[in-house]
Amino acid sequence: MDVLEVIRAARVVPVVRRPSAAEATKLCERLLALGSPVIELTATTPDWPTVLDALRQMSPGTTIGVGTVTTPENARRAARAGAAFLVSPYPAAGVRAVAEEHGVPFIEGGFTPGELAAATAVGVAKLFPARTAGTRHLKAVLDVLPGARIIPTGGIALEEVGDWLAAGAYAVGVGTDLATRPDAAELLRRVTAQ
Repeated sequence: MDVLEVIRAARVVPVVRRPSAAEATKLCERLLALGSPVIELTATTPDWPTVLDALRQMSPGTTIGVGTVTTPENARRAARAGAAFLVSPYPAAGVRAVAEEHGVPFIEGGFTPGELAAATAVGVAKLFPARTAGTRHLKAVLDVLPGARIIPTGGIALEEVGDWLAAGAYAVGVGTDLATRPDAAELLRRVTAQ
């Protein structure tokens, strides 16, 4: 299956941003045990290339991407390490060029209608920070960009995922809730079953 289709079918993209490689690996293992078909490991996690390599060996069938990629150098490292997709929090032409060079899907971040239009014109966009924008912002953007594929991410709680999907989100990125809530597993199961 195509990487972007895996993301769409998953509905939720777990975003893993932890203060250590060990904590990131532990959270990813938990997500894999839940059957998550896709994981976004952030480049702000210390020693993320080692975590990426371990995850790819641990679960070769899982679609594992690298997020918070803001420099061509990190884009090259991620692509060479086997990242299935790259994500930036804002427009990053240098990252897009590296992604295209390596044939890796790039989900480019944006907030304004112009930024999101530019990103969706060549692929899938990331609406960031989504919590600041809200679902009405997404709906308004989709009114003028019908069919655009946009993944809202940033400050979204698991119980809000359904609202974002109803507003037209392609998928929804969730980070903190997956790492900190004791009921995250049950909420994730409920959201992805809808």
